[in-house]
Amino acid sequence: MKYSDQIKNRFQSAWIWFLDLDVLEWALPIILAITAIGFELAGHWQEAELWDASHISEIIVFGTVGPIIIHRLLVWMHGLMNAQKQASAEIVALNRELEAKVVERTAALEQRNTELDKANHELQKLDEMKSEFVSLVSHELRAPLTALNGGLEVALQSTDNLPPAARRTLEAMMDESARLTQFVQTILDVSRLEAGRLTLNLGPVAVAPILHRAVEIILGTRREVKWNLPSEIPPVWADEVHYEQIIRNLLLNADKYSPPEAPIEINVHVNVSDISVDVADYGAGIAPEAQEKIFERFLRGQTGESAPPGWGLGLYFAKKLTEAQGGTLTLHSPHWPKPNAPGSSFSNVMPIASDEPNESDHA
Repeated sequence: MKYSDQIKNRFQSAWIWFLDLDVLEWALPIILAITAIGFELAGHWQEAELWDASHISEIIVFGTVGPIIIHRLLVWMHGLMNAQKQASAEIVALNRELEAKVVERTAALEQRNTELDKANHELQKLDEMKSEFVSLVSHELRAPLTALNGGLEVALQSTDNLPPAARRTLEAMMDESARLTQFVQTILDVSRLEAGRLTLNLGPVAVAPILHRAVEIILGTRREVKWNLPSEIPPVWADEVHYEQIIRNLLLNADKYSPPEAPIEINVHVNVSDISVDVADYGAGIAPEAQEKIFERFLRGQTGESAPPGWGLGLYFAKKLTEAQGGTLTLHSPHWPKPNAPGSSFSNVMPIASDEPNESDHA
């Protein structure tokens, strides 16, 4: 290394050392004091009044007070810089700690998500296996039930020579066999609907004939029905068979949870682009905490020995069928301002056939 470079490096090191506040807060006031006193002495050295009171006061002011003030300012600035350095160090340490925690929590979250994803796949697989099992069992039951229903129908056609007790037994067997057949068919339809294999033949469907036919089959003449139908009802865009199944399920639900002597009301509202069919009963209503789950599978409005018979699939199937045809099914309970019979109302809303939706919407 050249001698000039050595001198330059030493000068830079000395300058850096001097600029350090620990040194500068003492060195600069001393240099200023020496410089001020030196200038005062040099300027008045030959004068007779060098040591008079005014001259000494100038030396004190410029040689001591000024450097002391500079020293205090430098100490204050040094304190601020030390506080800033400490705060910066604490922030850096906090950031490192936060980064470590974020990495730790992210790893734990990823592991948890992996576990949840695995559990979800297992649950989906179990649900698929359950659906396939139920569909298989229902399909295997349908053939023997068909044969059983046929045999019972033949037997009931020749009951003239049978005792009344035997005839009543056959009729009860026929009713229960038909009920079981309907349950098996519902299970199969639900399985196909959930799997996306239920065929829908959408087209214009007349509402009033469907309502009257469903009431005649489900209620007959044993229960009063209050009608509120407009004079003209446009056709809805739906599958006729499954639209009637929705209405039947709503009537079955109202009939099941209403007192025998209470009527059932059917109200039809024609809106701008859709038609609402409301089925209202005078039952005990549905509790608010149960309304959010009323459309779930195998959920029943009442449980226990006194509860009416059922499988908890009627409303679930009705809602799924409604949504598959581009409609909505909603619940309103209580429906009546009667404490002892608040009742419930289920509203099925389907699009008017004139506003025919695209086939892709219901594919």
